[in-house]
Amino acid sequence: MSDTHNSLQKLVDMANQMADYFRSLPPEEASPEAADHIIKFWTPKMRTRIIAYLDSGAGGLDPLAARAVGLLKASRKQ
Repeated sequence: MSDTHNSLQKLVDMANQMADYFRSLPPEEASPEAADHIIKFWTPKMRTRIIAYLDSGAGGLDPLAARAVGLLKASRKQ
């Protein structure tokens, strides 16, 4: 497995762990809070890679994490 694949898998794992954490919030708050966490604590390169992963089909991303990344992507277009 390449280093690029391994690092991408680490981002997916981190996003899924974050989804597990934020799942304790009401559903309407969970994804926005997770997206805010990504904005605050992930580097621009990490954010770009997880958005590209979402665009490629996002296999393996927890649905809550996928919604958070979708919100992140939408906020970049404004």
